Amino acid sequence: MQDVLAVVTVVVVGMMVGVEFAVAVFVNPIFDRLPNNGGLDARSDGARVLGRVMPFWYIGSLVLAAAWAVSAWGDAGATLIAVGAALLVLSVVMSILLLVPINSRVATWSHSGAPADWKLQMHRWDRFHYVRVAVIVLAFALFAVALV
Repeated sequence: MQDVLAVVTVVVVGMMVGVEFAVAVFVNPIFDRLPNNGGLDARSDGARVLGRVMPFWYIGSLVLAAAWAVSAWGDAGATLIAVGAALLVLSVVMSILLLVPINSRVATWSHSGAPADWKLQMHRWDRFHYVRVAVIVLAFALFAVALV
């Protein structure tokens, strides 16, 4: 059962990392290059869609990691799993304190209702997001090493 939990955790966290990495490295930079501030509508829509899904994904990943850490306690690799789970806790805290407040505002924006500094707010969100991506990539790497 522990092996199944380990594989499911690595797969779920890995897919989350892939989505967040793609948003950081590909999707948002593409949105930023759209003409006529088209990125504003795209980011606003993304904030609404991903803002509904990602909390469940982050918390689900954290629950899986915690369950794996508890079930593996005392085994080889348990420390890696525990540190990976702690990094997921950090990513959730970062999300709640730094990213969600910006994301909640972005979800309400449109061409007619965006603040004058919307691009600066987006760049601030991007910087926080890059750090969060680094944290979850490290967690994923620790889980992958613990799995093998």
